Amino acid sequence: MRIAINGGLLIDPKAGTEKKQNVYINNGVVEAIGKSPAWGNKKATNIDASGLIVSPGFVDLRARMREPGHEHKATLASETRAAAIAGITSLCMPPDCIPAIDTPAIAQMIKHRANGLGGTQVYPIAALTHGLHGSVLTDMKALIDAGCVGVSNALTPLDNSLVMRRALQYATTFDILTLIYPQNASLRGNGVAHEGRVSTRLGLPASPVAAEIVGLARDLALVETTGARAHFCGISSARAVEMIQEARARGLSVTADVAIAHLHLTEDSLLSFDTNCHVEPPFRSEQDRQALISAVADGTITAICTDHQPHEPEAKLTPFSESEPGTSSLEVLLPLALTTGKQTQMPLASTIALLTYGPAQILNIDVGEISVGHRADICIFDLDEQWILNKDTINSAGKNSPFLGDTLTGKVKQVICGGKLKIN
Repeated sequence: MRIAINGGLLIDPKAGTEKKQNVYINNGVVEAIGKSPAWGNKKATNIDASGLIVSPGFVDLRARMREPGHEHKATLASETRAAAIAGITSLCMPPDCIPAIDTPAIAQMIKHRANGLGGTQVYPIAALTHGLHGSVLTDMKALIDAGCVGVSNALTPLDNSLVMRRALQYATTFDILTLIYPQNASLRGNGVAHEGRVSTRLGLPASPVAAEIVGLARDLALVETTGARAHFCGISSARAVEMIQEARARGLSVTADVAIAHLHLTEDSLLSFDTNCHVEPPFRSEQDRQALISAVADGTITAICTDHQPHEPEAKLTPFSESEPGTSSLEVLLPLALTTGKQTQMPLASTIALLTYGPAQILNIDVGEISVGHRADICIFDLDEQWILNKDTINSAGKNSPFLGDTLTGKVKQVICGGKLKIN
């Protein structure tokens, strides 16, 4: 299938490209940029991208597909389709499905099923310990050989420091990326809201910033001891940002990401008891939010992810503290990232880098760019189109978004995954 994308503003942060150039795709790969190939626009699907941005497809470091194990919430088919329509052409799937991704067979099954759907590429993240129970290490090398891009214990804190050290030593031996959700389980307890004035006012169990700081301090110390390559997921506090900055200044091989919702919402979002605002880690103070935004702007945080967690309606139709945490966030990634970029006066290319080349570089995978000979994963979007997020405009099976009813700016118009058009 031949596709010609004509008249768009091509922005590729990796190549440093930002100018109007046509892109020509043939048989699933980019054949030419700028200069027309011999076939030109003939015998091709022509896309008029005049007035639109042409960027690499987005790379999402954390999105739960709910399959296997929670198909009543969503499936690989529903979520890879929704991701593709949202411009996300590659995504990482955490290991906390049922069963956990702790054997090569499970990893291969997920990749086979997901990639057979012909949409967004799914990259499994392997479980760091068997069943995510925190005691017995998995065969990480075998899991990487089976197609996983890193190892993680997902949202389950690994409290045993000796096991964590051994895991990092194992990972270092084979240069495996360890993705860490920094939390101290004892300090977090059963907290569902940021420890502060709002949790006190509402009488909700609190999760203090100290839970993140103590967990992060322990893990940074072990990273320094072992020389591991580590990525910290879902940073939520100002102090955590400072600690990442300090670690990088000392030469530690660490990176960090932030979930898109944490750049826009704070503890005040809980005042209406909207269970769609029950997330883990919790939305924190305005000071913390501003620190996260600054960290995105100055390069301390090099990736923005969806942290997509679709739920069936019943999961949120309970008292706040009993509801299941997580938001459905695929559709809001682009518009909310663009809003953050405008608020900080970041160059558009820098904002796009946080969704493309930044996460791809963390994973060390060959995506997040538009270059000749590479798989054609491309997003075409309108910077200025406004639209309303509602249950009809959410393509995910999960409609649990705290942004329902909001008017968003920035709309995906067409997506190409592996040379195939995903929006009719």
